[in-house]
Order: sequence, then C-alpha cells, then structure tokens
Amino acid sequence: MNIRPETPADHSAIRSLTKDAFKGAAHSSGTEAAIVETLRETGALAVSLVAERGREIVGHVAFSPVGIGDDQDGWFGLGPVSVRPDMQRKGIGGALIEDGLSRLRALGAKGCVVLGDPDYYGQFGFEPRPEVKFEGVPPEYFTVLVFDEASASGNAVYHAVFYES
Repeated sequence: MNIRPETPADHSAIRSLTKDAFKGAAHSSGTEAAIVETLRETGALAVSLVAERGREIVGHVAFSPVGIGDDQDGWFGLGPVSVRPDMQRKGIGGALIEDGLSRLRALGAKGCVVLGDPDYYGQFGFEPRPEVKFEGVPPEYFTVLVFDEASASGNAVYHAVFYES
C-alpha cells in the first residue's frame, strides 16, 4: 500500500470512495464527500492523503484547520476518514491517520482534534481534555492530541462546512 498526497486526478475517486465508505453508517450525515470537496475548494484542506493499492484508491483522510477558543492557528481537525467498505478493519485508516499526523507535526502544528470513538482514536494518542470542548457533544467523544506540549482552551470551531448539514 502506498500513501501519498491527493492530486487533482484523484478528486472523483475520493468523492466516490467517501460516499461508499459512509453509506448506511449510523453516525453519517451523508455529507462527508461534500465536506471534503468544500474544504478543497475553499483552500481549507490542509492535509489530504490517499491510500492506494496498485493504481486503485482504497482510502482517504482529510485534515482541516480548527480554532480553539482564542487560538485560531496551528490546530487541526481530523476527518473524514474513508476506507473502501471491503477494505475496512485492515489498518488502512490507521495508516492514513498516522501519516497525516506525522505531516501535521512536520508543518509545526500545535495539535489535532477529532470527534469519534474514543477507544479507536485513543490508540493514536487522542484523549479527552476538559479544557477543550465541542458544543453539543459528550466530552468523551471529542478528543485532543497535543504536539510538543502546546495548550489551548475553549470551544473548538471547525470550518463552516461542517455545520451546514
């Protein structure tokens, strides 16, 4: 498997993959593909990676800027993460997440937040931090990964596209 940054030639495959990956998922809003496209169109897709086997894209991960309280720089949100349904639970999503987090560190990011299963994201170092909140979500499902002892407190705010669904 090869993980690399997306290219314009990948956009259609990413759209299809994301739709398929979230189709029928209980936690899905059905807007994940549109979210990725809007982030890309507005220049807010900070890190966008694909996983490919041979010449086929089997996974994708997106990271976009997030503000936390008064701190509007250096924080990122993870997601969506998409893996082809028949390839899920084989480590592809985890490999994409690890690679993306490594790239964020190399960019000098302060940290990353994610809304999702705390047991799954905990394996990457994400943990609840009471000083960082996401309104309307139980705190155990909104977790934070801090790089180099950075700190922030307050409400996390994602790109506007995440609130449009």
